[in-house]
Amino acid sequence: MTRSALLVTHTGRRQSTQHARTVAQDLLAAGFQVRVIAEEVADLDLPPEVTTVDGPHAADDVEIVLAMGGDGTFLRAAELARPVKAPLLGINLGKVGFLAEAEIDHLDEAVKDVVEGAYKVDERLTLDVRAEYGGRVIAESWALNEVSVEKGQRAQMLELLVDVDGRPLARYGCDGVVCATPTGSTAYAFSGGGPVVWPEVEALLLVPISAHALFSKPLVTAPTSTFALTVDPYTSFAVLCCDGRRTWDLPPGAKVTVERGRLPVRLVRLQPRPFTDVLVAKFALPVEGWRGNRR
Repeated sequence: MTRSALLVTHTGRRQSTQHARTVAQDLLAAGFQVRVIAEEVADLDLPPEVTTVDGPHAADDVEIVLAMGGDGTFLRAAELARPVKAPLLGINLGKVGFLAEAEIDHLDEAVKDVVEGAYKVDERLTLDVRAEYGGRVIAESWALNEVSVEKGQRAQMLELLVDVDGRPLARYGCDGVVCATPTGSTAYAFSGGGPVVWPEVEALLLVPISAHALFSKPLVTAPTSTFALTVDPYTSFAVLCCDGRRTWDLPPGAKVTVERGRLPVRLVRLQPRPFTDVLVAKFALPVEGWRGNRR
């Protein structure tokens, strides 16, 4: 049976395209069928044996999806990998990230581990979101990092009523509210003052953004919780955004429901590092000081 892999690349970076060619050649030499998204082919100059694919079913039946680029490329690859439960490997292009696992300095080793199946797969919790207005659904999507409802007009505050598990929690005058996963706790939610949550923890986060309220602390709830964010009928319109990639305008009176996603994202881990080490590297945390190095 032929083994197959889908390669998703940030073609705007020369380094990405160079390394994508290397990965494709190595996988082909190992007997893999290598798929590449049609819109990326012209920028990659890949061997003719590569298969061009297009559309939402590009990852159907693949053994693994490889994302060559930053977090944006990884999220784009996750959109293809998640529906078919394909394992997803993020390959780092020069900077420490939370989503990438393999580093360019060890690219040959990473491909070798993929070929040999020498990796483990972790499942990351996701979010499902639905927006309704006037009794009809106006948007449905999902997110790996976060779902945000934000003000649509810079000069006006957004009024949001937040329910948790069917009970009213608070009415915020704010710039917006972020609903995040543990994976997304180091992204937008972190910028809004939310806590860092270890990825192994199953929980949902709710973080008000610049809320004009005495109670505006971030919340960590059970993974079974459901958030409902209702745009006040007398406020300005809002914007719904998933992972910073998919957006919809929300009219006053719209209601957004956020809950644990039906499908997780399956992340490939080649040589798993403790999350503490990843956190220290990402934020350059001061673990060395005048007292000497910590052993």
